[in-house]
Amino acid sequence: MGLPVLAKAKRILKWQRDPEGMRLRILEAAKQEFATHGLAGARVDRIAAKAGANKRMLYYHVGKKDDLYLAVLEGAYEKIRVEERGLDLEHLDPPEAIERLIAFTWNYFIRNPEFLALLNTENLARARHLKRSTKVKSMHSPFVEMIRTVVTRGVQSGDFQVAVDPVQLYISIAALCFFYLSNSATLSVIFGRDLLTKQAKDERLEHMVSLVLAALTGKSAAAFAKDKTPRLRAPAHSSV
Repeated sequence: MGLPVLAKAKRILKWQRDPEGMRLRILEAAKQEFATHGLAGARVDRIAAKAGANKRMLYYHVGKKDDLYLAVLEGAYEKIRVEERGLDLEHLDPPEAIERLIAFTWNYFIRNPEFLALLNTENLARARHLKRSTKVKSMHSPFVEMIRTVVTRGVQSGDFQVAVDPVQLYISIAALCFFYLSNSATLSVIFGRDLLTKQAKDERLEHMVSLVLAALTGKSAAAFAKDKTPRLRAPAHSSV
């Protein structure tokens, strides 16, 4: 038996021994491929090679290219929803819970740029693939209820002034994070500052927390700023 044939036999044996591991490697490789090249530019042979598989294994485990793309989308949504459920928001004071949700969303987007790329790709496709999913809607229902519970507790405790729609609240939080990061290149040029330095990102997070909590509580955004030191005004010019 020649070396190429032997290597192929070993790969097949490994695939048969750990089919779930192979599936996960295929999905991870596919996520990187779709995030980098979009759906149209992604190549199944590159995905298979990166996963240490072949096209036959890939089609067996996940399906054809569109099926693979949908599986990646579903996996991306599932990952963020699972991590959100671990935030323990129900045991925090409502303002602290909202602050934690904002910080998590912001840092998750920063840590997972491929998630933003996948969202951009699917929105360009008018969610054509996501509409086929039987899983995504059921993933989001518990998450919406978690936010609703926090908001309701906040109104009952007097921390929040109004029981805002949890879907609208989350979309607003995600939008504040998403737009800044997805447009940071052009915004940095337009405003003449690097919006991705650590200081800039820290300032953005503080601004978002202050903005959202001000809307929920009816207080001034300045009340939630971490730096409570009064800003010094420039001295007025005295008349001679």
